[in-house]
Amino acid sequence: MNDLRIGVLGAGGRGGLARHAHKPGEGSAVVACCDTDESVFERMRTWYGEAVSLTSSMEDFLAQDLDAVMICTPDFLHEEQAVAVLRKGLPVYLEKPLAITVEGCDRILRTSVENHAPLYLGHNMRHMSFVLKMKELIDSGAIGQVKTAWCRHFVGHGGDFYFKDWHADRRLTTSLLLQKAAHDIDVLHWLAGGYGKIVNALGGLTVYGGIKDRHAEDERGCARVNLENWPPLSQKQLNPVVDVEDVSMLNMELDNGVFVAYQQCHFSPDYWRNYTFIGTEGRIENVGDGQEGTHIKLWNKRVHGCGFEADRIFPIETGSGGHGGADARIVPEFLDFVRGKCKASTSPVAARYSVAVGCAATESLRNGGIPITVPPLDQTVASHFRQWCEG
Repeated sequence: MNDLRIGVLGAGGRGGLARHAHKPGEGSAVVACCDTDESVFERMRTWYGEAVSLTSSMEDFLAQDLDAVMICTPDFLHEEQAVAVLRKGLPVYLEKPLAITVEGCDRILRTSVENHAPLYLGHNMRHMSFVLKMKELIDSGAIGQVKTAWCRHFVGHGGDFYFKDWHADRRLTTSLLLQKAAHDIDVLHWLAGGYGKIVNALGGLTVYGGIKDRHAEDERGCARVNLENWPPLSQKQLNPVVDVEDVSMLNMELDNGVFVAYQQCHFSPDYWRNYTFIGTEGRIENVGDGQEGTHIKLWNKRVHGCGFEADRIFPIETGSGGHGGADARIVPEFLDFVRGKCKASTSPVAARYSVAVGCAATESLRNGGIPITVPPLDQTVASHFRQWCEG
């Protein structure tokens, strides 16, 4: 078969994901890359060969002969770039979050519908082994009908990853309760079987706002893990603008009556996610989220006191290729999706609701925790994506 000709917008950073699509002669090849940082071009030549087209111009990039585009740019660029590519009728892989406003999300979805251009969302946690096992257990009835769920997200690298660059500026992210939580909200929705209907949230900038050591506006922050940056107040060279919350908590009721909670802390000493789902016949909880030793615990017998010993334990195999093997799984699915060989296991509709919940929760948090109703998606638009997505 002929290779799909793949273009990558935002080829540096998260754009390295596209290396999983570069298999010349085996069905797909990266042929064009666009990045405003031309220092990454030499790396692109090493990855994709000397013939790869390299440009910092969006116009020149879109003039290439492409079969699909992977958009891996910062969040605040997603809306305009996705709309531009979808208007050309090209299939799009779009990194999460879909956009940083509900209006931006809905504009992208409408553009996809109007141009009959397939849209695939990079919610790669749906390809993580521990999430898939929890989904399997829930769908098999192992805990009965889900009634409540929560997630505690210990963002131990928060001071390194999110407070030294554009993530720290609410103009470019809305909030980390949207940007960072978009993955978790999607998983909570997916496994609990509904979308957020009403939310409220509390939180604040409790630690990093007090650090005065900032890099200059014309410098790029060094957003890399450094375990020597401890305790959190010892962090240096934060972004010039730091106005997003470093701790946040939301509660929500889903449209199917399930009640969900989520907590996020960016100055924890450890970095992982812990989910609990409780149903009418038991509960499951993950210990670890892809690291060696990760396992799922299942309790479905009543005990007196603490159930330190689970009724069953399910070990989870670790994977390679980024995000516990999820990156190596999601890209081949996207390529098959482009070829029309499968439906997407991720969903633009679900991605839109994860952003809508994040936006509503941010509004609530910044207004004293008042309840906010999540704006629903036009059902005509929502129904369009059933042809391309499993759920």
